[in-house]
Amino acid sequence: MAQSPVSPSTVPPRTRRTRFVCISDTHNCTVKLPKGDVLIHCGDLTNQGSFSELSKQVAWLEKADFECKIVIAGNHDLTLDTDFFEQYGNYFHNNTPQDPTACQELLTQATSLTYLQHESRTIKLTSPSGPRTTFDVFGSPYVPACGKWAFQYEHTDVAAGKIWRDIPLNTDILVTHGPAHTHRDETRRREAAGCENLRQAMWRVRPRIALCGHIHDGRGVERVRWDLSNKHVRYKELASTYQWEDPGTGNEKNSLVDLTAKGGKPLNNDGSKVSPPTSNTNVTDGYGMAKTTTDTTMEAAQPGIGTRGLSGNPASARSDGIALAERLGRKETCVVNCALQASNYPHSGPRRLHKPIVIDVDLPVWLG
Repeated sequence: MAQSPVSPSTVPPRTRRTRFVCISDTHNCTVKLPKGDVLIHCGDLTNQGSFSELSKQVAWLEKADFECKIVIAGNHDLTLDTDFFEQYGNYFHNNTPQDPTACQELLTQATSLTYLQHESRTIKLTSPSGPRTTFDVFGSPYVPACGKWAFQYEHTDVAAGKIWRDIPLNTDILVTHGPAHTHRDETRRREAAGCENLRQAMWRVRPRIALCGHIHDGRGVERVRWDLSNKHVRYKELASTYQWEDPGTGNEKNSLVDLTAKGGKPLNNDGSKVSPPTSNTNVTDGYGMAKTTTDTTMEAAQPGIGTRGLSGNPASARSDGIALAERLGRKETCVVNCALQASNYPHSGPRRLHKPIVIDVDLPVWLG
């Protein structure tokens, strides 16, 4: 009896190990970086975002030998937030005038850097000597209000929800300056300083990896297991027994997180995507810059009243079907706070620096 042909959509994509080197909160420091395929900086390159500070950080990043280098700003990179700097810039830099346009052009015109300003990109690693893998990344500098600093939003569900609903459902790598609530966000005062609306957005998107910084004391790694069967509790997570012990402590080894199948503890996330629509839609990226994306990538419809964050059968009117349909293979996210600075601003005394965190993960090989 002849076998039925296998649909291309049911064939698992071929994957290869891809190495990410992850840093945040360098605050003007430069460190020796481990080798890898992709470098990601999660913001706070500087203390106050002056042209001199940014020039040195950008020069360091541009010299780094990676096929892809992704950067977002942080709340200390003041000149990169035009609206904030126009209002409060005179209070900083010892009254030395700064040109925010020139500061921003250091990043926007750096050809070797991918500078994300609350927006997404599809990355294809094309080097013949690299893994030739692909992933969708979303990067955003925003954090909940925490004093007179840049890129902040109010502590309300309306303000935070408006920010984080922009994360496309197809995101594989989520890069935010601040952490999600209860995930690598504990301060030295034992307070959970992360954003709950970001955590809820992560439940809906369920990226493979979520990178952050901002809370220096929260540096570390955890694996979050998402509950996709509970019909009664919104944005629910499952208990996790994962404990990351930094293999790079006190030695010359990398601070490695191995999420590959070969490593024995693969990430339970297949990166399943929403099927692409037949047409494109022009939208803005939150900074007034026009870009083209797809309806389903930016979430063409909202879930029914009262169902947002509820799991269960995606076809049920009682579940958040948009977040679940075709994406039930996204069951786990590795959350990494990769802050380099161990102390907090203004960093009095000798600076103590952590190592960059290195992540190995299996990603699909792109066809071509």
